[in-house]
Amino acid sequence: MSLMIDIRKLALFNKMAKEGGNTVAEHLSTMTGMETEMEITKINFIDVPDIKTHVGDDKQIGISIELEEPPHGHILFLLNADSAKDLARGMIGDMGGSDPEQDGFTEMERSAIQEIGNIMTSGFIDGWANVLETTIDISTPTFTYGPGSGMVDELVGERDSDMALMFDSRVQALDSDIDVKVYTFPELDELVELMQEIEV
Repeated sequence: MSLMIDIRKLALFNKMAKEGGNTVAEHLSTMTGMETEMEITKINFIDVPDIKTHVGDDKQIGISIELEEPPHGHILFLLNADSAKDLARGMIGDMGGSDPEQDGFTEMERSAIQEIGNIMTSGFIDGWANVLETTIDISTPTFTYGPGSGMVDELVGERDSDMALMFDSRVQALDSDIDVKVYTFPELDELVELMQEIEV
């Protein structure tokens, strides 16, 4: 697949990552009452099979959505259980009645994490839509707990020859390091087409 893109447009990738990250952080701050910032440290184009290796087989919480309009494709947020618990606790405070030592999640923590998943995914896509000067409808987020590599397989298994756009990101909140990784699998040719239309 040949992707011709005007070199000046490459800055748009940075801008999309930044806007997406900032929007997520703003929403999270409002919702959890914690100062939150999302830092995007690296943007990589990476082959899908390599992503599976990168994601690894550790059990993680995955929140995925499908883009129902161009650039189509999927977005996957991965976070470990501790990070998810911390975020949930920030949101529900002590109402959750959760014992920090307890494995698994209380019902209340679970719905808080779901809400946080909604916020993260819609915030991220809002940021993209702003940069691409369009609107992008998304599916309801799907939650999975299991090996990250399996989730990647599920989302893009059939797109073997394809590349994905990977944002290495860290959400910082709560005076603790909450690690959220964002993997995006847009249809790259559609994404490039959208970018071509934007005046730089």
